[in-house]
Amino acid sequence: MNEPVSVEGSELSRMTLVEHLEELRKCVIKSLLAVAATFAVCWFFVEPLAEFLAQPIYAVVPGKKLAFLGITDPFIMYVKIAALAALFLASPIVLYQVWRFVAPGLYRRERLYAIPFVVFGSLFFTGGGAFAYYVAFPFAVEFLVKMGAAFDPVITVDRYFRFLMVVVLGLGLMFELPLVIFFLAQIGVVTPAFLMRNFRWAVLLIFVAAALITPTPDVVNLCLFALPTIALYLLGVGAAALVGRKKS
Repeated sequence: MNEPVSVEGSELSRMTLVEHLEELRKCVIKSLLAVAATFAVCWFFVEPLAEFLAQPIYAVVPGKKLAFLGITDPFIMYVKIAALAALFLASPIVLYQVWRFVAPGLYRRERLYAIPFVVFGSLFFTGGGAFAYYVAFPFAVEFLVKMGAAFDPVITVDRYFRFLMVVVLGLGLMFELPLVIFFLAQIGVVTPAFLMRNFRWAVLLIFVAAALITPTPDVVNLCLFALPTIALYLLGVGAAALVGRKKS
């Protein structure tokens, strides 16, 4: 049984480890159900979605079609595409479940941030995916294809969409950085001074993460992934400063 603990005029819920795990299980199940429901909807539009997501490679290699080597490759490709679209559509519900899981550990005044957390989290995640698809991914595709200009390209659906999902999901998650920083500042884990004092380490970690996502070894592509994330980090520092000023 949860017992409210009064701290600074607010109430915190005291939960046992088993209760935390049970709450986590419920949140995970509800998130999976939301993704499954949107997956069923996206499956009806999977062929137009596949055509849309293939445009970056068709723009670089006109007249070519993506190939497949295994008989099950097209089906697996459609499943991945529908799952990717479903994850973006269900992101508000997934973020809300994340908030529900952490909310019991927050003060009452901090729980009022549920709607901004879900709204801005969804916007940042979708914005990161859009930046990946319209800017970073086409640039990387063009660079890679031109490197093999002396050869006849045979691009398989499996490798192309695997590459696409890594870039889109990776940048979608990296664009959540301002929201994560704001949340950590709100609960007192970080401060603007701490963030700026460790800025060089943050830049190093961002470039390491960008190198893991970036499929090419060139500096231009690396910066194309890392520099927007650094800007988002600074945006998060600004959000943390607003939190500190409000608390003062």
